[in-house]
Amino acid sequence: MEVLRSDSTRDGQLIAFGNRSLVSMVKRVVDPAVAQLLLAVVWWLYREPFDRLYVLVAVLTFSLTYPGSLPFRTRQLGLFGRILSDWLLVVIALVGLAWATGSLYMFNLNAVGAWFVATPFAVWGLHVISPWLAPKVFSLKHHSRAVVIGVNDLGLRLSRSFNRDSLSPTRVVGFFDDRGSSRLPEAGGLPLLGRLDQLKTYLAQNKVDQIYITLPMASQPRILALLDDLRDSTASVYFVPDIFLYDLIQARVDSIDGLPVVAVCETPFYGTAGILKRWSDIAFSLFAIALTAPVMLAVALAVKLSSPGPVLFKQRRYGVDGSDILVWKFRSMRVMENGEQIRQATKDDDRVTPVGRFIRRTSLDELPQFFNVLQGRMSVVGPRPHAVAHNELYRKAIKGYMIRHKVKPGITGWAQVNGARGETDTIDKMERRVELDLWYLRNWSLKLDAQIILRTVTQVFKDPGAY
Repeated sequence: MEVLRSDSTRDGQLIAFGNRSLVSMVKRVVDPAVAQLLLAVVWWLYREPFDRLYVLVAVLTFSLTYPGSLPFRTRQLGLFGRILSDWLLVVIALVGLAWATGSLYMFNLNAVGAWFVATPFAVWGLHVISPWLAPKVFSLKHHSRAVVIGVNDLGLRLSRSFNRDSLSPTRVVGFFDDRGSSRLPEAGGLPLLGRLDQLKTYLAQNKVDQIYITLPMASQPRILALLDDLRDSTASVYFVPDIFLYDLIQARVDSIDGLPVVAVCETPFYGTAGILKRWSDIAFSLFAIALTAPVMLAVALAVKLSSPGPVLFKQRRYGVDGSDILVWKFRSMRVMENGEQIRQATKDDDRVTPVGRFIRRTSLDELPQFFNVLQGRMSVVGPRPHAVAHNELYRKAIKGYMIRHKVKPGITGWAQVNGARGETDTIDKMERRVELDLWYLRNWSLKLDAQIILRTVTQVFKDPGAY
């Protein structure tokens, strides 16, 4: 018997380990694969060498487009618009990096332009034909017939996930449940096929390939009796624990010495994801430091000459897993608060110096934090770190507040580019920030990081919440 897990994809579908994981993988790599294939074709047509420069472009493109996050069933105009906007972000990032490193002249602009134009149309075309193509590619037989044991939120979610997914070879034909029809919720248009004690007879008379048990774990005796009845069946049996109705963070199923272990709350940066995240942090931080070094020198001089005190302000914050770290900023206030009582900056705050007001509004005070990233204390993108005093206050008032510390704090984050920046003078404002931070943990990808960085650059000079 297999155990289904709640996948962390944006559509929230439930995907099992085994053959269904192949479908999940293909969904993630389809966009990067198309971009890579077209890059190779264009390079071949224009007789460009497949050298280290080509490899660098291919790796950067794959990193920025993986994992694919577009749904496979969307109205075509909306689908193309999303593909085009995502691809434009990739193009801007690649061109910006080539320009900043002085390597733009090394490329054949006709070849690059052809690749830029052709890729979104090719990706869109593949998404359009995928409902027809995918069953022929992935299904060596006709669609598998499945039944779900238990008409509840988990069972309904599972059946909708299978039946609306054009790539899934599984189709749910109905439910079994011991409750009377008057006590059952709406079954999503699928029939109630009978009670649990009628399942064995139904299997003998009908072709069923898969059985999904979504009964609560509290129903253990019923589940054991059901499994005993199913020993005579050739259908594959899957158990979907109702723990997946909980709001999970990067949920996954693992095993320790043969024992199944469910990760309820996990960092997204385990394994290769952690390596990619760290490498991207180092590369971008070195690039940012080299690009802004003259600006940082000018800001340091302005801070030193405008008011007494040190150039840098170092404050204790919570890092990954709640560990203490020192975060560096250019000093923007006349005071150096770093104790148990810290007052947040407010509009027209008299503690802020004239120079400090400018560098806070333009986020120039945050530039020293790129050195924190190189030290390994922070990440370029992640939940913004709060003062220790504020953490201790909000962790008691907001459910799930400390989960945001499962990753390194960031210079910028999903909350900051969605309007949750600046003073949090009410619990509601902080709850909104935490909600956005947790969304980032559930949906992290290098592509999302790139989008956040680009949005940060475009918003930094026009954020009304910065003071």
